[in-house]
Amino acid sequence: MTSDLVKHSVTIAGHRTSISLEPEFWTSLRDIAARNGRSLGAEIAAIDAARGTRNLSSAIRVAILNDAQNNKKT
Repeated sequence: MTSDLVKHSVTIAGHRTSISLEPEFWTSLRDIAARNGRSLGAEIAAIDAARGTRNLSSAIRVAILNDAQNNKKT
């Protein structure tokens, strides 16, 4: 597993922003977006809209963790 951050620029609500995440999180986020029938940008926008005061990168990581916990096979 690599710990290098990968930065992507996205447009959210008409504003450009950069998000830095580990590659594994980008892969999971793309998988979640595909499962939800959304583009990566739309998935990030949905997380952004629900994040409250948490910074966006942290909100994305928490959303991925929540998704993993909700979809865990028991």
